[in-house]
Amino acid sequence: MIEKLAQLHPEIALFAATCIVMVLGLAKSSFWRGMSVWVTGLGLVAALVLSFFSPQTDGMLPNSLPYLKAMIAAIGLMILPLMGGTVDRWYERTVGRGASFDPLRVTRGEFYAFYLLSLMGVMLCVTADDLIWLFLALELTSLPTYIMVAMSTPRLRSQEAGVKYFFLGALSAATFLYGFAMLYGATGTTQLQDIAIHFRTEGMGLIGTLGLVMALIGVSFKIAAAPMHFYTPDVYQGAASPVSAFLAFAPKAAGFVVMIQLLSTVGWGWGEHGIALPEALRITLWVIAAITMTFGNVLALLQSNAKRMLAYSSIAHSGYMLVGLLVGPGQGPIAGNGLGAAMFYLLCYGVMNLGAFAVLACLEKRDEHGELVEIETVEDLRGLHAARPGLAWAMTLCALSLLGMPPLLGFWGKLGLFTSGISAGEIGLVVIMGLNSAVAAFYYLRLVRAVMLDTRDEDMDRPALTDMFGRRVAAGLSAVGVLVVVIWAGQLQAASDHATEVNPRIRQFNERVVEAEETPVIESIARND
Repeated sequence: MIEKLAQLHPEIALFAATCIVMVLGLAKSSFWRGMSVWVTGLGLVAALVLSFFSPQTDGMLPNSLPYLKAMIAAIGLMILPLMGGTVDRWYERTVGRGASFDPLRVTRGEFYAFYLLSLMGVMLCVTADDLIWLFLALELTSLPTYIMVAMSTPRLRSQEAGVKYFFLGALSAATFLYGFAMLYGATGTTQLQDIAIHFRTEGMGLIGTLGLVMALIGVSFKIAAAPMHFYTPDVYQGAASPVSAFLAFAPKAAGFVVMIQLLSTVGWGWGEHGIALPEALRITLWVIAAITMTFGNVLALLQSNAKRMLAYSSIAHSGYMLVGLLVGPGQGPIAGNGLGAAMFYLLCYGVMNLGAFAVLACLEKRDEHGELVEIETVEDLRGLHAARPGLAWAMTLCALSLLGMPPLLGFWGKLGLFTSGISAGEIGLVVIMGLNSAVAAFYYLRLVRAVMLDTRDEDMDRPALTDMFGRRVAAGLSAVGVLVVVIWAGQLQAASDHATEVNPRIRQFNERVVEAEETPVIESIARND
């Protein structure tokens, strides 16, 4: 128990910050209510520092805790400045003009508490070694985001998006939970390592295979992958841009971590005598990846709403990362580490996607009721360079990085996926990924043209710059990140590869499966008894 608590120090720091934030959010003093965001930041900094001291686990990915938890905390810190003014912005101004304070109407504390709880759920997914733990961690990641979407703006559209997100999320939870139940029925255990041992010694069987396929399809909701992707454009459009940026990273990170842990119970062909990924799972992942990236990019071409375009782009990027999951950890005859490439690309995506949403959050216009709202359409971005050159360059750099233009950060992320896919022999899927990247160039360059080359009609009102300084900071951090992080791309890729190395005892176990016939000997090797 003490060893398990040592792995949970970053989560404990986030939970402590959550409790403090919820109390501060109800304070009568506006100063203490404003401290909610600073306590949230301190909690994330503490989690980031503690992540580097996380010990190895005895699970499938023993080296994963420091890298993955540090990545989650770092991206959470980058997104945090973007959250300023998302809730209580107008109510705080009303109170500042002398209105009486009503604790029932203030929601800042709850919003940042949900933000921390969701990130804590992602970290718990990294630590999980049990199906029950995985389920609870996934739900802790998702449940706060349903409320964040609904409360992100006072408009009915946000509440509608929150309801859609909730009910479709419940459907996905039921799907992967039923898959978990089938895995338990097939193996008699909920421990991932014991499930792996059972699959190697007794075989998967029909129930085990169906259970794993259902679990993967259910978890695909978290990463916005087909066939659970339909909610994405409506939810991203209905939510405030800062919340949409958060949705594009946190649930996606949790989903990919859980998929890696589920797939590691059957393996990718580790070692010279390893057992290959079952054909049913390989075909499932292949089809999901191909459909996801193609569907996302093709429908993004048709969008005039920038938020919906970025939503379909998020779907496509999930398809790219699924290629890495199909390739696996790259042991033995496979040269490229697909899991490492996928996790590195997730880091790159978190950095570069933030800037695109941050630029949208920085600009506001009057709606039909005369209220200030965030801009959404590509038309609203036309001629941005003439009025706001800093934001225009931020959008340009982030869009080109999402496209994969060298030498920006996104290029190095995609390069790892391409090389690992080629080394694994998945040439057909690599060709599909290349064609989709070419398709994506159309709508990303369309954004670049709108902000940098197009001129704005004189009769059109120019968007106003938000007074939330933190949003401009987030846009600047993302734009600088796609340029500066490239310097450490090699080190980060190496760290990602190290984090996704499979437990040596599991690899040894796979190599001995063919040679050893006595189950007690095999279990002794796997568990290091």
